[in-house]
Amino acid sequence: MYTIGIDLGGTNLRIGLFNEKGEIINEQSRPTEAEKGPEYTITNMAEAINDLKTQYNIKAVGIGSPGPLFPNTGIIIEPPNLPGWVNVPIVDLLEEKIDLPVKLENDANAAALAEATLGAGKGASSVFFVTVSTGIGGGYVLGGQLVSGAQGNCGEIGNMIVNPSPDAYHGPGLNKGALEGLASGTAIGRIGKERLNIPNGAQGVFQLAEQGNQQAQEIVDEAINYLAIGLANIVHTVNPEVIVIGGGVMKSKDLILKPLIEKTREYVYPSLKESLVIKPAVLDQKAGLVGAGLLPQR
Repeated sequence: MYTIGIDLGGTNLRIGLFNEKGEIINEQSRPTEAEKGPEYTITNMAEAINDLKTQYNIKAVGIGSPGPLFPNTGIIIEPPNLPGWVNVPIVDLLEEKIDLPVKLENDANAAALAEATLGAGKGASSVFFVTVSTGIGGGYVLGGQLVSGAQGNCGEIGNMIVNPSPDAYHGPGLNKGALEGLASGTAIGRIGKERLNIPNGAQGVFQLAEQGNQQAQEIVDEAINYLAIGLANIVHTVNPEVIVIGGGVMKSKDLILKPLIEKTREYVYPSLKESLVIKPAVLDQKAGLVGAGLLPQR
């Protein structure tokens, strides 16, 4: 029996065929073309799936999608990177076209399931996955099962307040002083532009810091501090065995990971300092697709 995983991105639609071990047997990618509307993209999904059905015995399909969404009802609400997709009942629409059960999850949750099952968290009883990229998201896997929450919003740590100051940055769609507004790749790039006129985003800040620029290093240190506050809050809330950090910002893990671990240890209970485990993700860009393929097996 095989499953199909779909990584629904704003730019690309990736479809993978998986065996029972979670191994990718077949993978294909095509433009999402979200601007043409959900019916167009869902029809493309269905055509690819129905073609695979003629060759393989497929039992179910999993979709990892940008949020916000309601996994329990299979509805995508209004993702910023899928313009025009408002309250789309993607599960019902796709099931009608392929005659297979479909399961929907937030893409960060799908990536969390992948890293906990086959990636850096493999073998751990509880894993909290954090992705630090354009935004900040997360997912929690306990006993091999994804914890989604009542409305599917478990792990939405990007909106966690880490700076309660009245003067803290207030990003669109976020709380004032939210983690995503202060420690994401977008935030690091914004601050680099404001303070040092760095034109090429977070990567430019990291490059300058690696070259010894003190002001750039201060920007990185501030982001690490806020991220450490967020991780400490996770530790004190669900006490995971392992925290896995992924996302584009972790391409600079040599600059980030060690000070992040040290700073997080400063913020947790003394009894938790030595047991704190923070690892870099290992599945990289495959995590969302692999997690989507694992969803029907859970």
